[in-house]
Amino acid sequence: MSAKIMIEVAYATPEFQKIIELEVEKGTSVIDAAEQSEIMQYFPDIDFEHTDLGVFGKIVPPDYELIDGDRIEIYRALIADPKEIRRQRAANGLKTKKGGDAGQV
Repeated sequence: MSAKIMIEVAYATPEFQKIIELEVEKGTSVIDAAEQSEIMQYFPDIDFEHTDLGVFGKIVPPDYELIDGDRIEIYRALIADPKEIRRQRAANGLKTKKGGDAGQV
């Protein structure tokens, strides 16, 4: 008889979030557990070949062996570089202050 562990698989879009609790065999890899969760029925766009997986906020390789209580997180691709967005916001803020119309209604 093989041991079982309880894990969670989580994925979110701006519109919908889903966490699936799942019992898997001890020694199951993160990719196998993610596929076993059948989370793709809620998010058919997930492509495990081109998606990073993590456990509690830390990216792990697909063969990472899960332990009891782990939460798998499936990450979406970034559509913009966060550093570039901050630079643009800062530049726009400086332009507004220099332009003299900041705070005027």
